[in-house]
Amino acid sequence: MAPLRLLCLCLPLLLLLPPPAAPAPAPRTDWAACRNLSRELSQLVSTLKEPHRALEEMRLSEEDPKNWPPRIRCSDACDPSTLDTNNTRCLRRILQGLQHYRDLLGSDIFTTRRLTKLEAALDRLLGLIQQEHGRPPQHPMAPSDAWAHPLLQRLALQRLQSFTAIMSRVFTHSASPH
Repeated sequence: MAPLRLLCLCLPLLLLLPPPAAPAPAPRTDWAACRNLSRELSQLVSTLKEPHRALEEMRLSEEDPKNWPPRIRCSDACDPSTLDTNNTRCLRRILQGLQHYRDLLGSDIFTTRRLTKLEAALDRLLGLIQQEHGRPPQHPMAPSDAWAHPLLQRLALQRLQSFTAIMSRVFTHSASPH
């Protein structure tokens, strides 16, 4: 009988306690801000002038696909139908690519040619996406020979331009009302 009496005495006290707090909602991606920043980034990359005229018309490619930077692929679920239902995988790939290019711009390849506006735009866009998905692991860039820096800069900026074009389409779709 004592346990029942104890329960009867404690029950009114339990009713006086506030309800448990609901978990805080996860931060939501600000698609419109991402769209605007990705457009700004794309425009910045497209307006960069090549300091070495001999490289201006050159299209560089790398033979080893293992060394390719992160790219948005079909398997990343960045297509419009998938983005409307689940955008996590796509945003992680975009975050991975942006971090790669940000690390690249901070590497020894760009020590003689700092692109501060481009770095700042990448940092702002990274900040928006990292609110929800955190920072991907950073991979330090291996030092490169100084003679190769202009070629590596050109290659990096060409790839960044391709990446930003696709990324801008993703954010434009996601920011538009459906």
